[in-house]
Amino acid sequence: MKRIFLIAALFCGVLMVLQSCSPKGAATTQPVKRSNVTGNWILNDITFEGIPEMNVKSLFGESSYKCFIGSAWRLTNSGNGSYTLGSECGGKMQTIYWSASPKEDTFQFKKIYQGDKAKNVTEGYRMLLSSATKETLTIKTPVEYGNGTAYIVLNFQATK
Repeated sequence: MKRIFLIAALFCGVLMVLQSCSPKGAATTQPVKRSNVTGNWILNDITFEGIPEMNVKSLFGESSYKCFIGSAWRLTNSGNGSYTLGSECGGKMQTIYWSASPKEDTFQFKKIYQGDKAKNVTEGYRMLLSSATKETLTIKTPVEYGNGTAYIVLNFQATK
C-alpha cells in the first residue's frame, strides 16, 4: 500500500513539474494573413543569414540577385502577379502565379510564360513567409550552404 502511495505521489510530482514548464505565458506569433501579402511591393533590401553575400550569384533563375533590389512586385488576390526588374537588369517583367499558406507560413510562386497555364507548370520557388503587414513583407529563401540551411532574406515595402 505504501508503494502505491509513493508511486502516485511521484507521478503527481512529475506531472506538476512538467505542467509548470509549459509555455502558457509565452508570446505566440500570429499566422501571416494572405490579405497582408496581396498588393504592390518594392523589394528594397536583400540581406543574408548564414551565408556570405559573395557566395550568392543568382536568384530565381536570374543572373544576379542584385537585379531584384528595387524590383516591383504585383500580387493580386486571385494569385496572378508579376515582378519587374530594374532598368539596370533590362527592366524585364515576369508573370507569376503565387500563393501563401498561413498555416505553413510559406510563400510560393511559379514563373508563367506566354501560353503556359499555371496548373501545368511544375517548377517553382517555395520560401518562408517571415512577416507580413500592410506596410512590410519579409520572405526568407532557404538555400543549402555547407552542412546546413542559410537564408536569402527579401525585405519588401508596400507601394500605393
